[in-house]
Amino acid sequence: MKLNEAISARLTELLNERGMTQYRLYMRSGVPKSTIGNIINLSYDSVKLRILHELCQGLEISLPTFFNSPLFDESNLDP
Repeated sequence: MKLNEAISARLTELLNERGMTQYRLYMRSGVPKSTIGNIINLSYDSVKLRILHELCQGLEISLPTFFNSPLFDESNLDP
């Protein structure tokens, strides 16, 4: 799995856990809805850490919490 795929899957997972829409995350984080959609739909090869930080603020979690998932285990990620 590529890193952008893991980020997309984790963001989708967190939104589903919270019953939150992309629009709601946009309202809480300030990250444009189009950017959130592009991350989820794998339109970007990479995502800036600043954007992830803003998304985490909207989700009310820390960056370590975001990355605390088996999705980010080295054995699951392509080099």
